[in-house]
Amino acid sequence: ASGTGTNLQALMDDPHVGPHIVVVVSDRPEAMALERARSRGIEALVCSPRDFPDRPAHDRALRDLLLERDVGYVALAGYMRIVGPELIAAFPNRIVNLHPALLPAFPGMHAVEDALAWGVKVTGVTVHLVDEEVDHGPIVAQEPVRVREDDDRDSLLARIHETEHRVFPRAVRALIEGRLRVEGRVVHVEGTEDEEGAG
Repeated sequence: ASGTGTNLQALMDDPHVGPHIVVVVSDRPEAMALERARSRGIEALVCSPRDFPDRPAHDRALRDLLLERDVGYVALAGYMRIVGPELIAAFPNRIVNLHPALLPAFPGMHAVEDALAWGVKVTGVTVHLVDEEVDHGPIVAQEPVRVREDDDRDSLLARIHETEHRVFPRAVRALIEGRLRVEGRVVHVEGTEDEEGAG
């Protein structure tokens, strides 16, 4: 997590995901996500790139921190840094990222602004597995968000956040329950929404 931690909060509040969260790591000591985690009794740590000579060293430190805690899966909840190859290799097909657009449209840091600038009528939310390219890995879940004529960045982002808070916990739950089957670029999610609700 890098920011306010609203997506982390959605994960912590989900009864199927929250109990599985063993540590929250941020690259920013001031990230509100850390306080949200501490308030739930979850270990909250800072692993800042400023404390390391280069990106690979930071990546290795982050990997080791997670492996030392027997972390099985990684959810990038607003983490605003590129994840390096050593971390990805340690958690193959076990890292999910949340992106505020319907990938492959509008990758990168300015997805909401880009959607508005292009005048698209629909944008949305994507949860994808992380690979070594930015916003590129196989797609786990997507949900559309309609763009209104009078939308600006803040109004559209507010609706995107609402959608993220629904989609991300469902995708993370499928990951931790072992219900994702990856075939090339295609991710099959086993089980249906009805089956999820029945448990």
